[in-house]
Amino acid sequence: MKTIVIIGAMPSELVDIRKTLGEAEIKKFSGFDFYINNYKGNTLINACCGIAKVNAALCAQAAIDNFHPDFIINAGIAGGMNSAVKVCDIVISNEVLPHDLDLHFLKDYPPYCGIFKADKNLMDTAEKVCSEFGVKSFIGRIVSGEAFISSTEVKNDIQKRFDPYAVDMESAAIGHCCFLNDMPYVSVRCISDNADDEGAMSFDEFEKIAAKRVAEIVLRMTELL
Repeated sequence: MKTIVIIGAMPSELVDIRKTLGEAEIKKFSGFDFYINNYKGNTLINACCGIAKVNAALCAQAAIDNFHPDFIINAGIAGGMNSAVKVCDIVISNEVLPHDLDLHFLKDYPPYCGIFKADKNLMDTAEKVCSEFGVKSFIGRIVSGEAFISSTEVKNDIQKRFDPYAVDMESAAIGHCCFLNDMPYVSVRCISDNADDEGAMSFDEFEKIAAKRVAEIVLRMTELL
């Protein structure tokens, strides 16, 4: 039996997971509610961390300190940043980093690392499940920052500097926290918008569809890990 923590930023990113898992035991640590279920031989713990990097890091650390999981999966939606990636495709992180911070401050000072690598086994499992479900997926870089990206100008700047596949507000923080704790993690994100001038409209339209898709993929992943 493995203990697997699933972290989502918004309630909508966890609603389908919680619906499938059913009634849960709830424990509160550091202000976060952790929903605990037994599912197909594993202990699954899910929590809504809230939006942006500080919330995500605090939630990940609370999960690590109190549950000592085998893996952490960051599940949710994101903005597409590569022209090949379309709405409702899946991006699986191979590495995560902030796009709104000079990486010099992370590389030359603690933790002496600015790009946080995802776990190969988790990446491969996510890719396998996407293939099983017939969902188009990409393994690539996800960048995070303290803003919802809905400007083509800002998107182009981030693309030029980092060449990411997706942008969100939490993955880099969870990767950073897991790096410091030597904890295997991966971020699995379904694209809800193209992070451009039409991003807000697209997000509203596809948020629930994207969240349901990533929930199905993540739950299937836990059966294979």
